[in-house]
Amino acid sequence: MYRHSQLTRRAFLTGVGASLAAAALPFVSSSVFAADAHPKEFRIGYQKAASTLVLLKSHGTLEKRLNPLGITVKWTEFPAGPQLLEGLNVGAIDFGYVGEAPPVFAQAAGANFVYTAYEIPTPHAEGILVHQDSSIKTLADLKGKKIALNKGSDVHWFLVAALQKSGVKYSDIQPVFLAPADARAAFERGAIDAWAIWDPFLEAAKRQSNARLLADADGIVSHHQFFLSARPFAQQYGDVLAITMEEVGKEGAWVRDHYSEAAAQLAPIQGLDAGVIEAGLRHYAHIYKPVDAEVLAEQQRIADAFSELRIIPTKIVTKDAALAGKA
Repeated sequence: MYRHSQLTRRAFLTGVGASLAAAALPFVSSSVFAADAHPKEFRIGYQKAASTLVLLKSHGTLEKRLNPLGITVKWTEFPAGPQLLEGLNVGAIDFGYVGEAPPVFAQAAGANFVYTAYEIPTPHAEGILVHQDSSIKTLADLKGKKIALNKGSDVHWFLVAALQKSGVKYSDIQPVFLAPADARAAFERGAIDAWAIWDPFLEAAKRQSNARLLADADGIVSHHQFFLSARPFAQQYGDVLAITMEEVGKEGAWVRDHYSEAAAQLAPIQGLDAGVIEAGLRHYAHIYKPVDAEVLAEQQRIADAFSELRIIPTKIVTKDAALAGKA
């Protein structure tokens, strides 16, 4: 379904970059910036678990591209996607990378952002864990159980969809909203019955916490990851985003060719064993594409499900979070 190719600058400009650059005032070419056509600072939000952006930050290649243009790159770490989107909403950052559910929550809260690009599906990068000796053998067995998850994160949608597929109502479980570190502690002391989590935390728990994988997202949800931009920034500085996505694409291609080396570099940053990180890296695609109508339609299905369950307070139209011409 997806062509596994690096998202080059030309491809990005042809897709989302074209609409971004066209919205910029004044318009400049993809290689020449007018003095007033770029920002002094480009603020990127990232999560420590978001390996490609972490490596981009560590390698400093984006700075090498933008610094000669007078643009300083500022990196701000967030514990998870919902917090990162809050930072985008309040104007603390211009750009970030999150899972599929956080943008739905953010749009419902009135955040002024646009979908910029996405990573092709990575369903093996999230899962539901139970204890090795748990009586829970199928997703249907989750009925009535305490399940930990990070509220508003990508596993929130995964859990909802997994329950729906197994015939269990969301109201029939006991969600326990915990950040990954707190959820792991609760899991290890037996305070919860199951834990919905993503890599590399998923792989770490499988290896270190007497955990058994009940199910991953394969056959349940796509598990997309998204690059989002503050709408005013995207409208004015589309070429900066095009350059950024070119460097992200290069970083992703490097990871696919150097899993072990990437894991070794990430180990001291993420505080996990390199073997755990490498296994998690292999669950992600590291291939990025301009956002399109198909992926926005998948986001709409998430939004509709969350609205029906009153997980979000209002109905939204996900294509409203795309620049004109990309819906």
